[in-house]
Amino acid sequence: MASPLPQDLSVETHFKGWAKPGPVPPGLSAGVSVAPEETLDAVAGHFRLFQLCEGHRFSTDDVLTAWYGTSWCPTAQTALDLGSGIGTVATVVAWRLPGARMVTVEAQEISVALARKSVRYNDLEARYDIRTGDFRTPGVLRPDERFDLITGSPPYFPAGTGVESEHPQKLACRFELRGTVADYCATAAKHLALGGFFACVFPCEPAQLARVEAGAKEAGLVIVRRRPVVFREGDPPLIGLFGMMRATDLPEWFRGQTWVEPDLIIRARDGKIHPEYSAVKLAIGFPP
Repeated sequence: MASPLPQDLSVETHFKGWAKPGPVPPGLSAGVSVAPEETLDAVAGHFRLFQLCEGHRFSTDDVLTAWYGTSWCPTAQTALDLGSGIGTVATVVAWRLPGARMVTVEAQEISVALARKSVRYNDLEARYDIRTGDFRTPGVLRPDERFDLITGSPPYFPAGTGVESEHPQKLACRFELRGTVADYCATAAKHLALGGFFACVFPCEPAQLARVEAGAKEAGLVIVRRRPVVFREGDPPLIGLFGMMRATDLPEWFRGQTWVEPDLIIRARDGKIHPEYSAVKLAIGFPP
């Protein structure tokens, strides 16, 4: 979809020398406003997200999940984001796949309300179906619903295993209050279209990696590729990006192997953004 040049000169076309690509949405003229407890932040091209000042804020983990999923499933026409929070992953997916129809599922009403504002700001209402609820609950997703691409950014830790935030929005994004990575895998396996792709992010130290592998296997999924993410060159990877497909969609000989890609490095040893990560940011419509 071509991006028309903005006729309104008040539209910011560049940011520190970077030309913003993609469609120019109606923005605040769509009838939404920024409340005192909110911020409105760029996430992909001219697309923006409403976030709480003191609540959950989108992270590198979220945008990498969207980038990874759309990179390895670039022709998706239907996309589902599980535990979608304020809508970060889905917004980047929508920007990267302008023809795709989106379904998001999120249990926290405050996050759903923010996501709805962002969708209106970005002029995506015609492409979106935002659902409030726990994706494990029968009826939130119909048994016959299938998606070419499913994404998820599961909480990383069991409840009670770390310092828990007093803010409920932050707490649910970090700790497993409504499902584990295994639940994400099980739901994805039920709702993937033939040949569909499930992309998620999760810690990749040995114990956590074992949880992803066990969850995928139990759900009948194969981790066809994964990419460790290093936040500072020379450090061990803290998280990994995982790409999965249903075992029944793959030849038998392929079902027992995973391609482990080279580390994706976020910052070089000198603290500067790594050149590849700069290129990744450009690919999701974000300044390098």
